[in-house]
Amino acid sequence: MKTQILAGLVCLSLLMACNNKDKKEVVQTEKPATVNTDEVQLTDEQAKNAGILTGKIIQKTMHSVINVNGVVDVPPENSYSVSVPMGGYIKKMIIMPGMLVKKGTVLATVEDQQYIQLQQDYLTSQNRLKFLATDYTRQKGLNQTKATSDKIFQQTESDYNNQKVLVKALAQKLRLIGINPETLNENSITRTIKIYSPIGGYVTKVNVNTGKFVNATDILFELIGSGELHANLTVFEKDAASLKKGQEVICSSTMNPEKKYIAKIHLITPNIEDDRTTTVHCDIQNPDPKLLPGAFLNAAIAVSNQTVNALPEDAIVKWENKYYIFEEAGHQRYQMIPVEIGPTMDGFIEIKTSKRLGNVVTKNAYAILMKMKNGGEEGE
Repeated sequence: MKTQILAGLVCLSLLMACNNKDKKEVVQTEKPATVNTDEVQLTDEQAKNAGILTGKIIQKTMHSVINVNGVVDVPPENSYSVSVPMGGYIKKMIIMPGMLVKKGTVLATVEDQQYIQLQQDYLTSQNRLKFLATDYTRQKGLNQTKATSDKIFQQTESDYNNQKVLVKALAQKLRLIGINPETLNENSITRTIKIYSPIGGYVTKVNVNTGKFVNATDILFELIGSGELHANLTVFEKDAASLKKGQEVICSSTMNPEKKYIAKIHLITPNIEDDRTTTVHCDIQNPDPKLLPGAFLNAAIAVSNQTVNALPEDAIVKWENKYYIFEEAGHQRYQMIPVEIGPTMDGFIEIKTSKRLGNVVTKNAYAILMKMKNGGEEGE
């Protein structure tokens, strides 16, 4: 009896072991369902709220671009150094660096005794000219009647002509320091002169202070015109051959990178420096007060036209330093496709891929990326 019971237990154990083995084999042979992490499913409501739009990759004529750096500059004709024609002491100043001044604004008042002397010399010479003019007329009449010798008349004529030259020269000196000789008389003699701004623009440097003596060779102030600005760009030798006058340049400053300035090449320096670069001068077409001389510029020069595959900038997403687009893979289902991008122009980016693609997301692609990376497959 015991032998039969023991045999039954052994058979039961073997049967249970076989069943467990079959279950394990079944479990081991079952494969988990694969999940495509490059795809995301949106509901109709999610797609509507995100403003998703789709379309085809288009053919667009775009430029190949040379990216360069440079600075904002002022053309020589718009940059002024202000000095005083005759030395003197700075009596009064009303400007400081950075000020915007109009043409004709008084920048400083200068005084010196030599201004008094010059006015005195002019008035004295003018009075003597009147006397010599009268004497010349009288001697001319006497000479015609032979009442006086030719020598005396010639001397009188010479003195008269010399005095006219002297008066005109002194008048020009007065105009040089801003005094009108036509209105000068003994009651209007002044010891001061005024220094006026030759242009309307910004004061960039003030090299003097009140009470300082300045010479005619000293530069008192430096100004730049508030109008035309140039972009001086540094271009490598290998790229310079692709440039020509009139080519369009898109610039942006580090102070305001979102603002785009349009410039056109005006002059290419016909010389290569030791660092294998040359300077390209460009006229900025749309300057504004925020763009200051000396500001650093990033610039893109369009050098050629070619037809390429392109999508709007809003169709491209960047994830982990790679660029992607989203292709439709079904109703509100989108697949993430890696792409290589080219230059950007007028809101479009060149797409460098040989793969044939159907409809792709053209607007709000980042909304799909956020759903994919943050929401996973929720909401399917």
